[in-house]
Amino acid sequence: MSGDKGMRVSVILFPHVELLDVAGPVEVFSKVDGLETEFLSADGKPVTSSQGMTLGVEGDFGTKTGDVLFVPGGAGTRRLVHDEAFLSQLKAMATDSRILMSVCTGSALLAAAGLLDGYAATSNKRAFTWATSFGTGVEWHRAARWVHDRDRWTSSGVSAGIDMAAAFVADQWGTGTVNNIADAIELRLNLDPGDDPFAV
Repeated sequence: MSGDKGMRVSVILFPHVELLDVAGPVEVFSKVDGLETEFLSADGKPVTSSQGMTLGVEGDFGTKTGDVLFVPGGAGTRRLVHDEAFLSQLKAMATDSRILMSVCTGSALLAAAGLLDGYAATSNKRAFTWATSFGTGVEWHRAARWVHDRDRWTSSGVSAGIDMAAAFVADQWGTGTVNNIADAIELRLNLDPGDDPFAV
């Protein structure tokens, strides 16, 4: 356990982001004393999720202050994996981040930016072949709810991000903290990354 009272998560938002990729983990993070979140977009303007909800942000990527870089997935990743300007910004933000975290096809963005090279990782099952076509020397795990490898945390599809966020809190602040959160939000807690009912 290595909880940091001053920890901040920088959540990267983009058009057609998957709403639950963001909202689920942020709900878990919001229950931790001292864990703050900030929401950023490339141009500092609101973005619209795949579900049509407009999401406000606090600044552009250049204003990032968090030490955890959180990259969600969604339909918007299909374009961004080929957007060199975005990938360059992602790499720049990663350089001053202690931890990189992704949900769903957010791992494809990390991989496309070279940020998963030499790491174990996972991604959305239904987009697995596509997502795993990026990166070099990535040890991709299909049968995993999430994968934690050193300073990288990646989850499989959508709701798996909630389990990963809970596991991250347990790792940093202890199981007592995450048990209290699970009770508060009525979450059936899963702290075993191998317990993946969607594995094929």
